[in-house]
Amino acid sequence: MNESARILEQMNNRSREVFRRVVEGYLTTGDPVGSRTLTRTMSEKVSAATIRNVMQDLEYLGLLDSPHVSAGRIPTQQGLRMFVDGLLEVRDLDSEDRERIDATLGGKDSDIGDLMSRVGSALSGATQFASLVLAPKHEAPIRHVEFVQLAPDRALVVLVFADGQVENRIFTPPPGQTPSSMREAANFLNALADGRTVTELRRAIEREIKTRRQEIDSLARDLVESGMAIWADEGESTERLIVRGRANLLEAGAEAADLDRIRTLFDDLERKRDIAEFLELTDEGEGVRIFIGSENKLFSLSGSSLVVSPYMNADRKIVGAVGVIGPTRLNYGRIVPIVDYTAQLVGRMISDRS
Repeated sequence: MNESARILEQMNNRSREVFRRVVEGYLTTGDPVGSRTLTRTMSEKVSAATIRNVMQDLEYLGLLDSPHVSAGRIPTQQGLRMFVDGLLEVRDLDSEDRERIDATLGGKDSDIGDLMSRVGSALSGATQFASLVLAPKHEAPIRHVEFVQLAPDRALVVLVFADGQVENRIFTPPPGQTPSSMREAANFLNALADGRTVTELRRAIEREIKTRRQEIDSLARDLVESGMAIWADEGESTERLIVRGRANLLEAGAEAADLDRIRTLFDDLERKRDIAEFLELTDEGEGVRIFIGSENKLFSLSGSSLVVSPYMNADRKIVGAVGVIGPTRLNYGRIVPIVDYTAQLVGRMISDRS
């Protein structure tokens, strides 16, 4: 049992109710919740002085904080974590939210990028916060690979997939490449590529270069190995991490401190760093995960919360993720089912396409 669960278990009913109502009031209004407010909503009739004593105890435990003298209490990050883990009531998805998401994603896009962009727009529109969508890699089998020299320091690799899609990726080749080394590199790859996806081809290349190092011309080998780098996320010509609804964050942060936090978050989103780590956030299996403030290792400096869920392909393999990012004062009970439903819907669409 973790520390938060232990504290929650040891709290009596009155302390638990005061804590829950403070957090729910703060998540609803963004304002500190005072003892007199709680006297009107508690299930038992208690005095404001009694509630203040309970609040002091909760503050001592690190669950509540007092931003100003006599201004009521707000939850700390530890308090929000305990609330989310132990007291959060996740409601059913509203029919209005369901219809909005269904309508936005109801088209038959031939381009996966267009579909993912609309997923992001649907999420940000439904939640009024920013959305993050990690699109799946293109994992159709490769039919043909070709290298084309553009300049001494620039080359193009052309990937033709079995489903007819063609991807052109520019990269910097090792120095000294010749037309013959490029042909040898392409022949080497095509001999391995037939029927393999990009991910499978990368593994096969690593094995073959180790076992056949002496058979492959050094220039061709260098070209193949450097070309492998562009098959990583950072080299893809298509955008994998799609961000929508940044303007919603500006509307949500009215105070100067919030605007500084949002500017930091914008900087992180513009750099789109650690894309692979975004998917790693969901690597513990299915379901929605909530990262609050500094727990969110991708955007910890901005103190933002992230609600994220993976989606799977027809083989039940995690291939991407969808999420909502905003201030820690999110309506978690409403946003969790929206993210969950969207992830399941995207998973079904990806499976249908395959």
